[in-house]
Amino acid sequence: MRSALILFVVLTPFHLAAAESPNIVLIVADDLGREDCGFMGGKVIHTPNLDRLAAKGAILDAHYVQPVCSPTRAALMTGRYPMRHGLQVGVVRPWAQYGLPLAERTIAQELKELGYRTAIVGKWHLGHFQPEYLPTKRGFDHQYGHYNGAIDYFRHDRDGGFDWHKDDKVCRDEGYSTHLLATDASKFVTETAGKSPFFLYVPFNAVHAPMQVPEKYKAPYGDLKPNRKSYAGMLAAMDEGIGQIIEAVEKSGQASNTLFVFTSDNGGPAPGVVTNNGPWRAGKGTVYEGGVRVAAFATWPGKIPSATTIREPLHAVDWFPTLTELAGADPERKLPNRLDGIDIWSVLAHGKPSPHKEILIQTSPSVGALRMGDWKLVIHHGVSDSDDTETAPSAKKSVELYNLANDPYEKTNLASTETDRTKSMRTKLDQYAAEAIAAKAKPKGKSFITPKVWGES
Repeated sequence: MRSALILFVVLTPFHLAAAESPNIVLIVADDLGREDCGFMGGKVIHTPNLDRLAAKGAILDAHYVQPVCSPTRAALMTGRYPMRHGLQVGVVRPWAQYGLPLAERTIAQELKELGYRTAIVGKWHLGHFQPEYLPTKRGFDHQYGHYNGAIDYFRHDRDGGFDWHKDDKVCRDEGYSTHLLATDASKFVTETAGKSPFFLYVPFNAVHAPMQVPEKYKAPYGDLKPNRKSYAGMLAAMDEGIGQIIEAVEKSGQASNTLFVFTSDNGGPAPGVVTNNGPWRAGKGTVYEGGVRVAAFATWPGKIPSATTIREPLHAVDWFPTLTELAGADPERKLPNRLDGIDIWSVLAHGKPSPHKEILIQTSPSVGALRMGDWKLVIHHGVSDSDDTETAPSAKKSVELYNLANDPYEKTNLASTETDRTKSMRTKLDQYAAEAIAAKAKPKGKSFITPKVWGES
């Protein structure tokens, strides 16, 4: 089983006959409802650019991520489950004195060594307390955007500290953050395309709270309740920005050699009130399908069949091996850490079954979840991960087993009748739990003083 996102990628001899390396554009939305975009069945919010791009490729119906932001980003960057980084619980807070461990090798580092020009335009959210943790020290040639989540879209600050940076130096560009990110990403494409293959990672802060957007984007959604109306405008603005990036690629003449991967970092929060996860159970912060099975697609004209839907289970960790091997990396190369991701190119391009025997959804002190084939195990341990009150899992003990083929919306718990299956899946989940390192999440220290600029001492 495996997962997907939006990317522009280069071909590799291991997969294709083409000599050129593909460009890769990986776009990540923040807190997107699974069924808010048209390509996933949404009827209310207009997302024409995403819809057209998705129609040219494959919708990833069972693309799994982590329950919240930072863990998904860690999985994407490393091809490893975040429980191996100590980032499985909550998010990297502005005051956190930790980040993605320096021993972890990022996809940007891999692609840079393969001759790619690399850029991150958007939210990092994997640590900034020391210079070594910043994006330009983790494989990115260019950085533009912010380090923290939940920044003010207009003031570009968080908790009293300014958080807007270019190449990891404070940047005072003014404007709505979604617009600024789209402009910079498009500029990167224009300046880079044709000179070298590129990896453009665009993790938008949209559509995460605070609910802020220029009034003109809310106008078409006047009948919606206030937060839903703002959210709709934020998604429309992000879709417009993605359209700018697509246009830049097309104008560069690189459209046929660019892979787009799009995903959300987790399911939508406040489903049914702010976001729309459809009939899928629950939302952000949970291990139920509404929290971790997200809107996603992959598009590469002529390489990935168009107008298709892939229902095989995939995971965010799969993009690291898939993209680096498409770019020319030797599948047998020695990496400093064992990957959890598996190359899913055969699934995307040829409709093959998922290569995963199982997908780990989460293992933390409070909750564990594992998918094997059509079966999904969810265990709540009776304690709460206290790092994130917004998305804290239930503190009630439970053992739950669902057959997703017959019960995709997780309504019927079969743990008491499928006892042997429950036991065997729990054994596998316990094996992952035994490999996990302690979660690094910590509260703000009493002596912590907010800097004037995040990332600077």
